[in-house]
Amino acid sequence: MTVKTNAAGLDLRQFLRPGDRIVWGQACGEPTTLIETLIAQADSIGGLSAFAATSFSKLLTVEAASKIALTSMGAIGTLRTLTAAGKLGIVPCHVSQIGPMIEQGVIGCDVAFVQLSPADADGNHSYGLIGDFVQAMVAKARVVIAEVNDQVPFTCGDTLHASRIHCAVQVSRPPVEVAAAKIGETDEAIAKFAAAYIEDGAVLQTGVGAVPDAILRLLLDRRDLGVHSGMLGDGLVDLVEAGVVTNARKAIDTGVSINGAFIGTKRLYDFAHRNKSIRMCSTAYTHDAAVLAQLDRLVTINSALEVDLSGQVNAEQSGSAYLGGTGGQVDFVRAGSRSRGGRSIIALPSTAKGGSISKIVTGLSGPVTTARSDVDVIVTEFGAAELKGQTLAERTRRLIAIAHPNFREELERAAHATLTRGF
Repeated sequence: MTVKTNAAGLDLRQFLRPGDRIVWGQACGEPTTLIETLIAQADSIGGLSAFAATSFSKLLTVEAASKIALTSMGAIGTLRTLTAAGKLGIVPCHVSQIGPMIEQGVIGCDVAFVQLSPADADGNHSYGLIGDFVQAMVAKARVVIAEVNDQVPFTCGDTLHASRIHCAVQVSRPPVEVAAAKIGETDEAIAKFAAAYIEDGAVLQTGVGAVPDAILRLLLDRRDLGVHSGMLGDGLVDLVEAGVVTNARKAIDTGVSINGAFIGTKRLYDFAHRNKSIRMCSTAYTHDAAVLAQLDRLVTINSALEVDLSGQVNAEQSGSAYLGGTGGQVDFVRAGSRSRGGRSIIALPSTAKGGSISKIVTGLSGPVTTARSDVDVIVTEFGAAELKGQTLAERTRRLIAIAHPNFREELERAAHATLTRGF
């Protein structure tokens, strides 16, 4: 039987046990009322831990991490504050691995916190703004506590029947929003080179942020684009309303944009409400190699902290600072590179810290997120380096050519041995 309550009446001690492991929906699917209550009541329960894949709510502070042991797949969003303070355990993994690891018990999930839309006439709640691994955590958990928010859109895709919920907390509050990033001249220059790879009928996978938004703005003259992505932002709305995204040429899911997470604003959420042209899916579908292999002309766009002269990509850590995460990059890089007529793009500015540091480097300062054997195209504001099928020496030459001019001579000197030997 489902216990129904509101935020003021929620006592988590009725459902949680000391030492419980909690998993909740990430990004804009964060159940903020449940997290706030957990932080307030954690000391009275004791020994709690939680897995938070990403966070944009600003609730997971250093103080909160002193009450709940937090782990994550990276330092995305406001989680960077916790890594800087040494308060976040990092589990290096692809986002597509999280669901299976929950199912296998590798990531413990005694309790699932989930944000849902109000139920339909048949008692089915939509997962709203997140697909990802929420189905896996709900299936595994001993206790499912749902934040039923009447401001969360009912999106098409998997649903959760009310009978599966142990505690339903009725709330009415705006879900987490992520405003569009400010687009600068560098972003626009990167976007120009990246957009050249996107032709009519292409299927897009992209993230959110200044560069992806700048790329999408350059696609208004394209026709019949499709979407199959792990996340989508407000830029999708513009392309659909302009008649650019139709999904008409997709071999699978024709006419439908496939998505795993909405990361944006109320405009996007209102657009998604009961919109049958968008289907929310778990990572078991959005990131599955067999599914992605069926998509011709798949163009994937991802980011990086730095790229070395052989094409190795670091999207996670710079020295002692953990700044990003593996996410879905490797799954999509491989898919785009292998797609018939497709491309895989890693887009990044050529410098960081006001131009004082090159992001095209002789050696990575952190881990290899994407192997050089998987990389296809690297794009900066100075051009595009097509690396697939090229020798190490030629890769080196092409990457130096798109580095910032201030660093090219230094890179050439450092790469002399590679250019001489050929490897």
